[in-house]
Amino acid sequence: MSNDKPMRLKLHVWRQAGPNAAGSMKEYVAENVNPHMSFLEMLDVVNDGLEAKGEAPIAFDHDCREGICGMCSMVINGVPHGGHKGVTACQLHMRHFKDGDEVYIEPWRAKAFPVVKDLIVDRGAFDRIIASGGFVSVATGGAPDANALPIPKRDADAAFDAATCIGCGACVAACKNASASLFVGAKVSHLAHVPQGHPERAERAKNMVAQMDKEGFGTCSNLSQCEAVCPKGITVKVIAELNRELAKAQAK
Repeated sequence: MSNDKPMRLKLHVWRQAGPNAAGSMKEYVAENVNPHMSFLEMLDVVNDGLEAKGEAPIAFDHDCREGICGMCSMVINGVPHGGHKGVTACQLHMRHFKDGDEVYIEPWRAKAFPVVKDLIVDRGAFDRIIASGGFVSVATGGAPDANALPIPKRDADAAFDAATCIGCGACVAACKNASASLFVGAKVSHLAHVPQGHPERAERAKNMVAQMDKEGFGTCSNLSQCEAVCPKGITVKVIAELNRELAKAQAK
C-alpha cells in the first residue's frame, strides 16, 4: 500500500537572474508535498507560494511533461534527472523522497550550456550540431511506401534505438569533460543505419564532430557516466560507432 502522507522538504535551488548575473543557492521549504506529484509539479506548488508572496518564481524548462521533449533538464542531488533509470525530471515522482529530505537542484553545468536563468540553460549548441549534419537530403514529394526501401531488422533496430535520443543534455551534464559524444553518436548512428543516411554519412560525421568541438564540448571520458544517466537508455556503443564513422570519413 502506498504512503499518501504529505511531506515537507527543504530545497536548495540555484538562483541566477540572468546569463551575466552572479548565482547562488537559495533555500526554500516545500510544504504538503503529495508523494504522487511529479518533481515539476512540486516546483509548481513552490512557485505558487513564491508568487503569492511577491517573489520571483524559480525558472525551469518544461513542455510535454511526459519524458518526450527533454526540456526538463536539471541536476537533482548531484545527478542529472535525479538518477532513476529511464526517467526524466518530469517523470520523477516525489514518492522517491522522504519527509524531511534536503534536495539540491541545479542547472546543467557545462561551458557549452550557458545558464539563461535559474535552472534554464541554453542548449542551442545541440541545434547547431544537428544543423551541421544531422539530416538527410531527399527529394520532395509524396511519402514513399513503407516497404520501398527494405532495411534489415538488425539495422532498423539499431537505428531506432539511437533515434530515441531526446537531446536533453544529461550526458553532457554527467560527463566530467562535458562531452556531447553520446548525443552526437546517437544522431550519427541513427542515420548511418538507414539507407537514406548513406550518401552523406562521411561528411555528416566530420561536420558534426567539428561543430561539437567548436561549441566547446570536451572529449569523451570513457567512464560511461553518460550512459548511466541517459533517460532513454542509449549506450556508449553509439560513441564507438561515431568514432568508426569519423575514422572512415577521414581515411577517404
